[in-house]
Amino acid sequence: MTRVVFLLVPQLHLLDLAGPAQVFSSAADLGYDYRLHYVAEREQVPTVQGVPLVADVRWPELTPDDLLIVPGWRPAAHGPQGPVSPGDLRRLAEHHAAGGTVASVCAGAYALGRAGLLDGRRCTTTHHEVQDDLARRHPAAQVTRDVLYVVDDRVVTSAGIASGIDVALHLVATRHGPATAAKIARTLVVYARRNGHEQQASAMMRHRSHLSDSVHRVQDLIDSRYAEPLPLAELAAAGGVAERTLTRLFRASTGLTPLGYQQLLRVERAEHLIGHGTTVEAAARTVGFTDARMLRRLRARPRRSAPVLSGSSRPGSGTPPAASRAA
Repeated sequence: MTRVVFLLVPQLHLLDLAGPAQVFSSAADLGYDYRLHYVAEREQVPTVQGVPLVADVRWPELTPDDLLIVPGWRPAAHGPQGPVSPGDLRRLAEHHAAGGTVASVCAGAYALGRAGLLDGRRCTTTHHEVQDDLARRHPAAQVTRDVLYVVDDRVVTSAGIASGIDVALHLVATRHGPATAAKIARTLVVYARRNGHEQQASAMMRHRSHLSDSVHRVQDLIDSRYAEPLPLAELAAAGGVAERTLTRLFRASTGLTPLGYQQLLRVERAEHLIGHGTTVEAAARTVGFTDARMLRRLRARPRRSAPVLSGSSRPGSGTPPAASRAA
């Protein structure tokens, strides 16, 4: 079981809380054992939007697998640092010291700064005025601008309001893989956004902005089993269409063949592993390639983005046909 504990501050922004809470609640609906807790100094917590919240004044017992998240508040209500008690600041620092992850949304970064968690680390928060103030108050922090979120040694900070959804999806993807994060994003009807200088998040999200239910079902299958051989006949059965029809629909909807989509997922996952210290050979085997040569060739190709569909794509163009091969 993983506990996700939200530390609620008076005059917090509802979406700073509701966005990440919805992501982890959706993960629980998919069968992942998340338990959400809401703690505060007092049982009644007023919000900027006027909806009062009820919280627990008792903290649950925490393990390193648990997450602590501090939603943001309106700086004008209590000053930018917010009314976070010394005891709660100590809990944030102790949880991180014990190996746990601590995250914030928007002005919640001030609490992490007061807990000493931003010193020597990269971080971010909302618009430039708050960024400047955070940098003045915590000169040892490296405030990063124009990104949705920053992860540095289990200290996770994000920009304002809806970026809490992005950082929560990132945390889910890190723990359970991009397929799970993509599935949750679909339930929330959101798509990945570019995080500053970083690559647009998973192709599982980039190639989902179409209306073909058959193709979505096939993508669900490929997303969950991209490291396995997937014969076109099995994919077509999942989509409820003939093999030739699937190839045509898939290309029209995504700009790729099923094989091309699967290879793109494999390459992106392999690059994630390589970026975290895995060798090219080990990454290739992990994502389903028999050796590293195919992975190297595919990494050298220009990367294809999601198409702007005009109805002009035709079978036989672009990626080599896969109608007679396993995906």
